[in-house]
Amino acid sequence: MTVDALEIRRVRWDDPETAPLKEGLLHEYVSRYGEGARDELTRYDAALFDPPHGTLLLLFEAGVPVAGGAFKRFDVETAKLKRIWTHAAHRRRGLARRVVVELERAAADLGYRRVYLTTGPRQPEAKNLYLAAGFTPLFDVAADPGTLDLLPFEKHLLPEEDAV
Repeated sequence: MTVDALEIRRVRWDDPETAPLKEGLLHEYVSRYGEGARDELTRYDAALFDPPHGTLLLLFEAGVPVAGGAFKRFDVETAKLKRIWTHAAHRRRGLARRVVVELERAAADLGYRRVYLTTGPRQPEAKNLYLAAGFTPLFDVAADPGTLDLLPFEKHLLPEEDAV
């Protein structure tokens, strides 16, 4: 199926349909950063990802969640992207990019003018995704990733009337 055949659903963090996202993220965090990363998924109150200040969405293919992501309020003009995930069996299809685009659109719809995110130095795929999606790195991209704790990025959102 093509990316166009996907269904986009906004859900709550406690929705049972988020189970693949949570399991996939937990596996990625622990395998890349160790057992101490296990707490990352419970670090924030789930309500922070609910409207009117946040959103969690999943992409479904044939009724099965294959990718997703969320944002929460960072400040009055900025949404912080979190939990960007693609099921391991569906990677390299542009799904994460689609999630980011949909999250940007949802953030703009809620009045945010900027999106911000951080990823870890052991996630080169994420770093490359955000660079390809037009995010500005707020760190030295030439630095050895092992010397950085986090890789922050930002992107300014265009007002709807200026979007192409």
